[in-house]
Amino acid sequence: MSAPTESQTRSAAEAGGLYAEVQQFYARHMHLLDEGAAELWAESFTQDASFSVPTLPAPVVGRAGLSAAVRRSAAALVEAGEQHRHWPGVFDVVPQQDGSVIVHSYTTVFATVRGGESRVHRVCTCTDVLVREGGSLLVRSRRVDRDDLR
Repeated sequence: MSAPTESQTRSAAEAGGLYAEVQQFYARHMHLLDEGAAELWAESFTQDASFSVPTLPAPVVGRAGLSAAVRRSAAALVEAGEQHRHWPGVFDVVPQQDGSVIVHSYTTVFATVRGGESRVHRVCTCTDVLVREGGSLLVRSRRVDRDDLR
């Protein structure tokens, strides 16, 4: 077996760098969501982003709609005395010719009743299209599929 070429080594390093960047993006993104930081979370989407989830009749479109949805969810969780933690992982990061990145992942949502036990609330698959704007990764579109609704 021959040693990798300089091009192969550079390509592997670039892929590893993108993978690490994607992981960091989701770590911050999910922390903002779980803390109810609606506007900051919505800023991690493009202005015209779409978010599709099977429990809504139509995709949520745009940052204003996304932040409003997070504010409603956060208020409902406070009223229920619950904390949710989104745990994304198993990232399949696929760079596209146009510079966008398709990311397939699994997300487990844990729910904890304040003062009580934690439990798995949902298990989902997620397909995102990420784009780079101003040097930062942003979600252009997200499709969530829940395992319990398949």
